Amino acid sequence: MSAWAALSAAVIIICVGLAVDLGGQVHALQRAHDLAAQAARAGGQALSEATAMRGGVLAVDVAQAKAEAQRYLDAAGATGTVTVTGGTRVTVTVTDSYDTVFLGAIGINRLDVTSDATARTIRTVGGDER
Repeated sequence: MSAWAALSAAVIIICVGLAVDLGGQVHALQRAHDLAAQAARAGGQALSEATAMRGGVLAVDVAQAKAEAQRYLDAAGATGTVTVTGGTRVTVTVTDSYDTVFLGAIGINRLDVTSDATARTIRTVGGDER
């Protein structure tokens, strides 16, 4: 085997390894974003019933919104934080990681990812925000 063939084979293996592991990291990032968005949606549906029933300004029940979003994350096996701001915005930040397949050969065993999403509670009448 020539030196050129050996070097070419090594470069190809490294490129394939990078493609696999970086693709896995992207997939983990997409999953984290999807989980954050769905958990925020679940939390955003926890409305303060007294205000909503009277036709007043919609606001989320902060404790219930946090609990619902965290329940969604727990059911999905994800780790994250939930914050409620302004009484109408539920923001969820999810942290996850991807365990590498090829990059472990050079000491990179895990690639961390973080993503967040926000759900905003609004009232609409005939499709128009009110």
